[in-house]
Amino acid sequence: MTRPSTPVLTPDPTNRDSAFLKTMRGEAAPHTPVWFMRQAGRYMPEYRALRAGRSMLECIRTPELAAEITLQPIKAMPMDAAILFNDILTPLPVMGLDLDFVGGVGPQISNRIETPFDVDRLGVPAAAEVMPYTAESIKLVRQELDPRGVPLIGFVGAPFTLASYAIEGKGSRNYERTKRFMYGEPAAWHRLMDKFETILADYLAEQVKAGAQAVQIFDSWVGALSIYDYVTFVKPATGRLIERTKKLGVPVIYFGTSTHHLLPQMSSLGSDVMGIDWRTPLNDAWKLIQPGQGVQGNLDPLLLQGPWRELKHQTDRILAEVDGRPGHIFNVGHGLLPETPVDMVRRLVDYVHEQTAK
Repeated sequence: MTRPSTPVLTPDPTNRDSAFLKTMRGEAAPHTPVWFMRQAGRYMPEYRALRAGRSMLECIRTPELAAEITLQPIKAMPMDAAILFNDILTPLPVMGLDLDFVGGVGPQISNRIETPFDVDRLGVPAAAEVMPYTAESIKLVRQELDPRGVPLIGFVGAPFTLASYAIEGKGSRNYERTKRFMYGEPAAWHRLMDKFETILADYLAEQVKAGAQAVQIFDSWVGALSIYDYVTFVKPATGRLIERTKKLGVPVIYFGTSTHHLLPQMSSLGSDVMGIDWRTPLNDAWKLIQPGQGVQGNLDPLLLQGPWRELKHQTDRILAEVDGRPGHIFNVGHGLLPETPVDMVRRLVDYVHEQTAK
């Protein structure tokens, strides 16, 4: 597939000296920055009230709603970064896959990929034409964030993670369909990865052009692969995506779960920061990644539903593993869960700021 050239964009200097962006660049910051995956979501009563009677896709595709949801946690507590309210599966419908978010079940794709022909029928339209609402949401959010000095993170799913949803038709434990297709139809698999790389790079370029000041690439399910399979079937397309994204002039976070065995290979793709889940101690992670890379993480999100004494203890443990090194962004090791008490989230943000203030 012919890949359009990635535009080189001039980074927006606004909020450049925020704790989050300084840390992304590996510079000393006034405190350890804190944000949380899924920080705009179902644990907040404001979110549940706004979502009542509205579908996930309606909220994503309505800039005013997406902007309001993005800003809800920023207004409620002193987060160091906002992440755009969106979903990693947003590109799938514009490519020709019938996606629905079913309450209590999760994403469902009724015409999942089963054959090489199904791969070839997928379109790769220009993101600006088919997902213009994302750029509009970002512009609205930036108007509110800039006076607060809070930077905005854009994001996409990585090619493998999107391919796994497209082939499975839903979430999975073992990714049996995905692996059978990957092993049985390697040429079609690489065409699929090329298509995802192309549309995701274009989508990130539109997000940065609209005002995203950093981006995260979620490879949430790549930990299901062996090292050999990652290197053979995933690394080439993901590497091209990260390379093209870095040319946009904003820092990049690359994240996956259950990826301890893959960290050396994943980090070699050159992201500025590696997202680490709670299974790997941060001091071990730093030994596995590239010199100079930052780390993000890595509190088990379920700790926020436990007693404060245990949450405080394990937060102290994580900060001790960092041992004052620059380049650490405090986050959970995956997303916040719906049952998380808002007061615990707020208390944790305040505590990390207090403990790491220079």
